[in-house]
Amino acid sequence: MNKQDVLEQAKSMNVKFIYLQFTDITGVLKSVTIPVSQLEKALDNELMFDGSSIEGFVRIQESDMVLVPDPNTFSIIPWRPRFESEARLICDIAEPDGTPFSGCPRTALKKVVAEAAKMGYSMMVGPEAEFFMFRISENGKPTTLTHDQAGYFDLSPVDLGENARRDMVLALEEMGFEVEASHHEVAPGQHEIDFKYDDAVATADKIVTFKHLVRTIAQNHGLHATFMPKPVFGENGSGMHCHQSLFKGDKNAFFDPKGEDQLSNVARQYVAGILAHARGFCAITNPLVNSYKRLVPGYEAPVYLAWAQRNRSPLIRVPAKRGLSTRIEVRNPDPACNPYLAVAVMLKAGLDGIKKKMTPPAPIDRNLYHMEEEERSFLGVASLPANLQEAVEELKSDKVIQEALGEHIFERFLEAKRIEWDTYRTQVHPWETEQYLTKF
Repeated sequence: MNKQDVLEQAKSMNVKFIYLQFTDITGVLKSVTIPVSQLEKALDNELMFDGSSIEGFVRIQESDMVLVPDPNTFSIIPWRPRFESEARLICDIAEPDGTPFSGCPRTALKKVVAEAAKMGYSMMVGPEAEFFMFRISENGKPTTLTHDQAGYFDLSPVDLGENARRDMVLALEEMGFEVEASHHEVAPGQHEIDFKYDDAVATADKIVTFKHLVRTIAQNHGLHATFMPKPVFGENGSGMHCHQSLFKGDKNAFFDPKGEDQLSNVARQYVAGILAHARGFCAITNPLVNSYKRLVPGYEAPVYLAWAQRNRSPLIRVPAKRGLSTRIEVRNPDPACNPYLAVAVMLKAGLDGIKKKMTPPAPIDRNLYHMEEEERSFLGVASLPANLQEAVEELKSDKVIQEALGEHIFERFLEAKRIEWDTYRTQVHPWETEQYLTKF
């Protein structure tokens, strides 16, 4: 797609408004809406906005920023009016002089993708983003009351979210997604929709679009969809497992028919890099205080830094398929992350493993959850950080991951997470009053 393609499609589809979309550092989707009469101006990178109002962008004295639309992301928004339709374009952010803005998460990912390209690799990513759908109260506020009592792969009538999920899939397909599966997850009210892998930037774009679409369609069905990692105590949390591989041209660089388990040295080095930097990038892939309520043993979430074939208890699983489908599955990310930054730090970690020719530990094909701590320690199996503060401290000591983020994003992210942690730790939570108010 180029500028002329977008203008012609907008005209043929009777588009009246365009949403110019981007994310802040935390991953929240932002949008500037323009009438179609301003589309050509936008495609010529002539539209500016106030960056000082966006989380983690710039200070008030340097607020002018430029929206740079990516023509390849042009898409009609299927849940808006069809006769006088609306479309969206995902944007990079630039400085007034046209240079890329160092605080743009999409630009940060592009830099790591360019680094991989210099090494001869392109990254493919396939996410599995889980979410909950809850009832809305009489006064219109979201609750944590589930709309069903269904379980893994259950079908209606116990799965009351099936109709909402159906409309989500139809809307995703209209926006160019190739949906591979849609099903109820383990917990009541929990769902998953999987779409086909794509290159790193395109996949991050799709995750952003997916989250916005899911919440909108759920709202149209009188439900509230949330990507909060652990909304309900005692139930499984929501993850965003990321299947990833590197390609050299049209060949999967992770596949070696003569290698052990048909995995290449590149694949093993990539795994080693992920394991070496997992504690350092955890604050990015699991960015909320709430993220660490999910990352505890007993709820199928990965906690232990190990890898295995098919075993789902370690951080990294290697699915059985080989050939072009050879890949690793990194299981700790959750859907609250900024997908551009999350993909960037995982790719950077894997590339570091390749550059340094790291050797991964032996795979562990036993259930790590059932091992005693002493046995895991004997095997050299460390754990992910236990809370957001610990994760941030690990990020502060990992120069490779900091390089993936760039100085601007790194510093603004640290500031945001310090405020979040301080706010959390100074609150008095309901559990505390229930436990202590009458006892002491």
